[in-house]
Amino acid sequence: MNAVAIVGTGAVTALGGTAADLWEGAVSGRVAIRPAQHLDLTGYRTKVLGEVDVRPDTRARYRRFAAHRDRVLDLALAAAEEAMAALPPGTVAPERLGVVLGTCNAGLLSAQDWLRADDPDPDLLATLTPQSLAEAVAAAFSARGPVLAVNTACASGAGAIGLAADLVRRGRADAVLAGGVDALSETVIAGFNALESLSAEPMAPYSATRDGLSLGEGSGMVLLVSPRADLPALAEVLGYGLAADGYHVTAPRPDGASAGAAIGSALRRSGVAPGEVGYVNGHGTGTPRNDPAETRAIRHALGPAADRVLVSSTKSVIGHLLGAAGAVEAIVTARALAERTAPPTAGYVRPDPECDLDYVPGGPRSFDREVAVSTNFAFGGVNTAIVLGRPGRSLPEPVTGRVVVTGVAVLGPDRRVEVDPEPYLDRRARRRMDRLAVFGVVAAARALADAGFAPGTAAVEDIGVLFGTGLGPMADTEKFMRPLLAEGVSAAHPGVFVNTVFSQAPGQIATRLGLRGPTSTLSAGHAAGAAAIGYAADLLACGHADALVAVAADTLTDEVLRAYAARCPGLPLAEGSVALVLERRDAARARGARILGEILGSGCASDARRAGGWDARGRGAERAMRAALRDGGRAPSDVDGVWLAAAGLASADRAESLALGRVFDPVPECHAPKRVLGEPLGVGGALSLALALRSPGLSLVNSASLGGTHLSLLAEGRQP
Repeated sequence: MNAVAIVGTGAVTALGGTAADLWEGAVSGRVAIRPAQHLDLTGYRTKVLGEVDVRPDTRARYRRFAAHRDRVLDLALAAAEEAMAALPPGTVAPERLGVVLGTCNAGLLSAQDWLRADDPDPDLLATLTPQSLAEAVAAAFSARGPVLAVNTACASGAGAIGLAADLVRRGRADAVLAGGVDALSETVIAGFNALESLSAEPMAPYSATRDGLSLGEGSGMVLLVSPRADLPALAEVLGYGLAADGYHVTAPRPDGASAGAAIGSALRRSGVAPGEVGYVNGHGTGTPRNDPAETRAIRHALGPAADRVLVSSTKSVIGHLLGAAGAVEAIVTARALAERTAPPTAGYVRPDPECDLDYVPGGPRSFDREVAVSTNFAFGGVNTAIVLGRPGRSLPEPVTGRVVVTGVAVLGPDRRVEVDPEPYLDRRARRRMDRLAVFGVVAAARALADAGFAPGTAAVEDIGVLFGTGLGPMADTEKFMRPLLAEGVSAAHPGVFVNTVFSQAPGQIATRLGLRGPTSTLSAGHAAGAAAIGYAADLLACGHADALVAVAADTLTDEVLRAYAARCPGLPLAEGSVALVLERRDAARARGARILGEILGSGCASDARRAGGWDARGRGAERAMRAALRDGGRAPSDVDGVWLAAAGLASADRAESLALGRVFDPVPECHAPKRVLGEPLGVGGALSLALALRSPGLSLVNSASLGGTHLSLLAEGRQP
């Protein structure tokens, strides 16, 4: 397996505007969690935040975009600018440069402004969603390769780096800018305040005196490439691991088993023995439940070697940066390896019997091992671990395999889909869930049953969830924000707040169906379903699991309809969910599964020239189709049919048609199901694939985010 080098880093945090500021503050234990300066915390449990003091000047990068400027994009562009400085102009072709961005809240400040206005400015939508934010960053740096958004709550930044490393390792890009970003807002602070998770004083992770977390903001970005002599590496990404708790939407699994499984998987895939790990940059939120669970997870993964490893929490100096946390902490971990120095855990006062590791109190500590681990755990029971090594380490031979589809379920699509949740969800369970999660649970359960997996068995427990959604939990996000913006912090409802997190739906799927395998969420706009399927196929091919369920779901609200009317008038929208069970072919055959088809390849490319725009010539769509064909080892003449992304938006449909004419001669039979069924947002690609598998032959399935990202899947149907 090839290593992936970190050759550039960039960070904007409460410690300052550069990655050097971050490291110098972290290694000295300088706490930048201070009394709030920019947000009014009257009525809150805390008065302290890890605020970024100055607004980065990114005006030069904004010349391509709409007039509206969201603070979250300012933060992302500033960190990206610093990381990209490591790449000399002309080193990597734009078509081979990708972007993977992790975020929990994306343009939430713009969403607040939209909901407050009677006649909101359509420019507020330009970077509102995670994918539009990723596309804006890609456009700023002329990145024309894969562009994707990861939204696994507080593990988003780490998940983005893991996915980006895969893109480089599998040859889908020569360089990928990856990381995370989030900006503070009254909505986020009110939500954690309602959960009673905030500490009145700067947080004290792992200490017996801890009583909650401190929120922060910022961005961390890394530039990943295959190792090369002309680009010195700070560290190398050796591997990463994913696992679901399958336990609770907000509380961690107390025994730490699933989080430990994510760490253990990352170590095995990296060829690293537990005793080789010198430092763990822990999740370290300072909450009563999380820190002991994390301690048990580290012990679960490292065994006796845990007593000799150094562990510290970067959150202790900058606060919890939510979607940016994993990326910023990976940067600190990389520097710790390079300097052979573990930063301290600030605020650590007194040991807790339940937290019995060496948390580096007082000051930095040196270590001499060659490997370090960064861990992140999130709402929805998402667990992510990244293994970093000093440059030059040899890695195990890569695992490869073919991927097949063994189960399918389709809900809708329609303008309003009514789902009977029985027997999968009882009334009590449904009271705690939004429609997005209900859709996901029902579709996943039906797909697993179609694949012949019995509930409650060990085989089911090892299955993970790859969730794709274009918009996420919009209904409960609006339900939480409207009373808060109108009435203030006292109106914040904790039960609704937890449902505003994108990863809550896959978390509910995992919890209700007993799934604890690799789990992640891609929020890649209208290409989200196809992106989730492509990522699931890559994880399976590389041996992360034997089976995964890829689920796409989106729901409509009046506010969603109003936003689309402003940006895409006349586009016929629909909602629904599609789930497909994907397996390694050898595992499916071993259990005698019925094989419905095979995923042969995937391709992703961007042609975004500005926020919310695409190339009218269809160059991105063309590159995505050619990449999928190349990945699957097939020629255009082998394709029997193309399932179009076309949904009735004239300019986008015309661009896809032009791309088809350049890829195929003649163009094979084309199908446009969304022109009949409506545009089901992020569900469209999964729906087209489900339809394509119903007949034998080779199909190319196209998806487009409507912001400039194109994703194609190459699949062969096996049904008679």
